Amino acid sequence: MFKLDKRLEQDTIFIKNLNLSKLLLMNNSNFPWLILVPMRENLIELIDLSKTDQQQLLSEISSLSRFLKKTDPKGKLNIGTLGNIVNQLHIHIVIRNKNDLAWPNSIWGFDNHSPYSKEQSLKLLEEISNFLNEEDNIPNE
Repeated sequence: MFKLDKRLEQDTIFIKNLNLSKLLLMNNSNFPWLILVPMRENLIELIDLSKTDQQQLLSEISSLSRFLKKTDPKGKLNIGTLGNIVNQLHIHIVIRNKNDLAWPNSIWGFDNHSPYSKEQSLKLLEEISNFLNEEDNIPNE
């Protein structure tokens, strides 16, 4: 049975379950930072997914990337599966720009953490949900 790693659970805000993945928001308002966690057991690497799941994951990444680009059209998407601390397969989707607090350095380990307020997180959750509902290629629950 799929179980979300406790560190991801502690550091994120749940948005919704997509067809394959659990969609999370990193609880740091300094950066628009989404995380996808495929809801399959014992996954560590992308290559651990079936080909069908790999295609679905790419579809989910693409849709969320379009959402982030809509919020910051001049921003640069950063998409990665690091896993140095959390082994469970999870994909970071972040949009960066020259005005963000860590630019041009990495956001991992950035000390100025600023959690979302309840109002901020609810607004963002609604925007993401509305965007995904308009997308044709991601069925979501």
